[in-house]
Amino acid sequence: MFVTDSPRPSPLPGPPCRHQALLTLPAQEAHVSAARHFAADLLETWSVPATERDSAVLIVDELAANAARYGREHMTLSLALDHGTLHIVVTDSGTTVRRRHGDLAPDEHGRGTGIVQYLAQSTEIHQTRTGREVRACLRCSA
Repeated sequence: MFVTDSPRPSPLPGPPCRHQALLTLPAQEAHVSAARHFAADLLETWSVPATERDSAVLIVDELAANAARYGREHMTLSLALDHGTLHIVVTDSGTTVRRRHGDLAPDEHGRGTGIVQYLAQSTEIHQTRTGREVRACLRCSA
């Protein structure tokens, strides 16, 4: 596991961030709770209000669960808080997700990205050379 928390410039495009942190874990479902707890504790330290923190932690949980399910080796969570916007980025080493239809009950799987899109002000999904990157932005009054 690799963790950083610093007020240094973000790897995200744009001006320097007020806060940023990075966590890299094996892409395994057993590590999703570690990503969720890391985000919750960090956002509390950054004084993100509880309701916004809860939304952000739910976004992290859903994105980390997807990364653990579809990633092959590792997943990385990046959090950056700047000028009232929390940038949540989860990358993994997986390939394009193949959607399966008809073999799973709708209440069992598939709600994660819908939850993220509902809570976040914006979302983006990119396939990269080494895997997949999902970005979500959430307004925060911290």
